[in-house]
Amino acid sequence: MSESLNGFRASLPAELESAVKIVVSGWGAEDKVRRLWRGDATLWTGGDEDRWLGWLGIAADQLAHIDRLAQIADGVRCEGFTHALLLGMGGSSLGPEVLARTLGHVAGFPALHVLDATDPAQVLSFELRVDLRHTLCLVSSKSGTTLEPNIFMQYFLDRLKHVVGPEAGRRFVAITDPGSKLEQAAEAEGFRRVFFGLPTIGGRYSVLSDFGMVPAAITGVDVGRLLARAADMARRCGADVAPEDNPGVMLGAVLGVAAARGRDKVTLIASPALEALGAWLEQLLAESTGKAGRGLIPVDREPLGPPPVYGADRLFVYLRSRAAPEGVQDDAVAALEAVGQPIVRIDIEDVYDLGAEFFRWEFATAVVGAILAINPFDQPDVEASKVATRRLTDEYARTGALPAEAPFFEAAGLRFFADTRNAAALLEAARDRTVPALLRAHLTRANPGDYAAVLAYLEMSPAHEKTLQDVRRMIRDRCRIATCLGFGPRFLHSTGQAYKGGPNSGVFLQITCDDAADLRVPGQSYTFGVVKAAQARGDFEVLAERGRRALRVHLGADVPAGLDALRNAVEQALS
Repeated sequence: MSESLNGFRASLPAELESAVKIVVSGWGAEDKVRRLWRGDATLWTGGDEDRWLGWLGIAADQLAHIDRLAQIADGVRCEGFTHALLLGMGGSSLGPEVLARTLGHVAGFPALHVLDATDPAQVLSFELRVDLRHTLCLVSSKSGTTLEPNIFMQYFLDRLKHVVGPEAGRRFVAITDPGSKLEQAAEAEGFRRVFFGLPTIGGRYSVLSDFGMVPAAITGVDVGRLLARAADMARRCGADVAPEDNPGVMLGAVLGVAAARGRDKVTLIASPALEALGAWLEQLLAESTGKAGRGLIPVDREPLGPPPVYGADRLFVYLRSRAAPEGVQDDAVAALEAVGQPIVRIDIEDVYDLGAEFFRWEFATAVVGAILAINPFDQPDVEASKVATRRLTDEYARTGALPAEAPFFEAAGLRFFADTRNAAALLEAARDRTVPALLRAHLTRANPGDYAAVLAYLEMSPAHEKTLQDVRRMIRDRCRIATCLGFGPRFLHSTGQAYKGGPNSGVFLQITCDDAADLRVPGQSYTFGVVKAAQARGDFEVLAERGRRALRVHLGADVPAGLDALRNAVEQALS
């Protein structure tokens, strides 16, 4: 499978390559590509999959009505806005963030900032990095009921009312589905404009709809060029294209067959110019496929290592920029290929090919769903975390406090929490009752083929990420397992689905902290810190209910010092 197919090449072990060819042949014999385009739900589970295929034709539809996107972009530019602040979560925020980080700031247009974290320090940092008098706020939520965009909207609407007075509503644009509560709020507050998504497109498939294209247009992206690349890829993945010539089918076949044969850790290696794409792919792959005890576990931004640190559960995907490749990555991928690891290479000519990649990966993910016999368009375990969070915030509203909790172990300024089952297992294994012993007992519960996920409910800052990357590197190198790193609550709407609904092969280390300063949510009894704490506890509660191996470590208000202590303890634990 070394031939190039729209930049796609796969180098696979003979057994895996043979299995992929059998699956691709079956797609041809059973006319599955045409069935996918027809919306035949029996291709997946026979459920409601046919209701969620609006993304198949959205690029062409958008191109047919491109003038409206140009009009909003011209209007915003003429009014002199310098910043655009997108308030969203999950599918409504990750696509625009990829475009902003990959395509960069376009002169003469507002710079895009994407807020999707309830950590009060992060909310405040976003407020401070924009000039509110010259900022357009984009509130993005399909349902209009998602907690995070709603409280972001309440906060910044209140702030803008203090800054610009009665004109505050005119500094807001809503992107939502028709008839949502967000549409009603936008009308009540006098928002500048409401853009509508399609109810037939789920959030993580929505980047080529108005959820992705409105923020892109406002910030000066050539959306016509981007959509044209997507529409061209849609044609190449069309109903009449043979499976072996179909870029989406071929990628999906490799991903699905590899997962079915135990290589479910999709390890993403991206050129620096394309690094932002990984977060979008994480959500698409994990939330779409991680359910019913099956699925793909995307591994994004894991530091590169030598071949011996990787197991037989990996499939490597190298997203390579032809314009700006990195030699170290080329050499690392070549070394992995030399020892027989399966490699998928996707060469991307220029950054506007992101449009094509969005569609290719959406189509491939639908193919994976068919191969694994799951519904790639629902997210049942994400909803479970939302329910748990809502119950906790409701409790706070009633009583003025979250339910009391007590650590099962405390030392060196760190407090440890777990459900009864996990706590008992860890205390039994950590006989000398020290922090390193407890961490060693937890992390060494991982078996070959498992993975470790570090789930940090902290401000997503470069300094915090650097320390956490050190932690995951130590775990990967010394336990020889795949590692994931996610900041909460954003991962709850992304990889959180696979962590709870996918294979029970994860070992989870959740990290929480005391907030040095908090922010009130206008119109609510709770603060952003309370929301974040409820989300973390709800997340952990569902992990425990699913029988996952989970441990929570709570830092103090001095987060850098707490992280350093944790990093040192992990190093001692695994030495």
